[in-house]
Amino acid sequence: MITRRTFATGLGAGLVLPRGADAQAFPSRPIKFLVPFGAGSATDAVARLIGERVSAELRQPVIVENQAGASGVIAAQNAARAAPDGYTLLITTNTTHGANQSLLKTVPYDALNDFTPLSRLGYNPLILIVNPSVPATTVAELVAYGKAHPGKLTFGSGSSSSRVCGELLKMRTGLDATHVPYRSIPPAVVDVISGQISFTFADPQSGAPQIEAGKVRGLAVSSTFRVGLVPKLPTMIEAGVPDYDIVAYFAAFGPANMPASVADRLAKVISGAARDPEIVAKLATLGTEASASTPDELRAQVAAEITKWAAIVKSAGIEPQ
Repeated sequence: MITRRTFATGLGAGLVLPRGADAQAFPSRPIKFLVPFGAGSATDAVARLIGERVSAELRQPVIVENQAGASGVIAAQNAARAAPDGYTLLITTNTTHGANQSLLKTVPYDALNDFTPLSRLGYNPLILIVNPSVPATTVAELVAYGKAHPGKLTFGSGSSSSRVCGELLKMRTGLDATHVPYRSIPPAVVDVISGQISFTFADPQSGAPQIEAGKVRGLAVSSTFRVGLVPKLPTMIEAGVPDYDIVAYFAAFGPANMPASVADRLAKVISGAARDPEIVAKLATLGTEASASTPDELRAQVAAEITKWAAIVKSAGIEPQ
């Protein structure tokens, strides 16, 4: 399902110039942000915040288009195949540029060579949330219940990060739980609330409000540091799970072979947005730690993430699908 929303700047879409003139006149028409997860996801929220600032800086509308499904492959592939003119960008996470390379048997894009890295945008831990009917107020109690009731627990995942969070918990503790895949995290959260599944690892934006409303119970966070939106929740290590640290990152990419002048301008505007104090504060309210980078730093991070996730997936015993 594809959804759209446009950030207007008060200007029209502008005159569409011939492609040869685009680099010189960039931008002369709206810019599209492809997001590989559904509306309401953390990636969607980050894209919209960054999009508002990019729209204001470049004086053109920014259209956020959600292309959820297939572990982000649909949006990533479409971005990689888009014209390299700067008008179609990908706002994504380590799902498409880190984990998919180990979780999927076939990935129809090259995370390093099919994209132009622009800037990292931030980091996001995940929150372990359970349905209130599950008799567990701690991770240890969840593990004990799962072991005592084989086949009883189910966990949903709406991204590669949330999938690996669950699988790593199982591997580190011996927890018995059956995996249920989702197109993105918000639907998994809905099913935890309704009791269709026992638990999931949700981004703070999706999980924290439900904890506060008493619709789900929070048990821990996936990072080695506590999260401001849920400061009382322990880290997995504090909860007794050894060697546990999974944090998602957000970043902006364009297709490969973009004109240098266009890529440079976009990189400066996008990284500037991620450093803007107002954006930093807004991202913090979502549980996201803003973090900008240079294109070279982002490229190096993608390479490191691919290696990191390969090790995690192998150690967790996850078979590529």
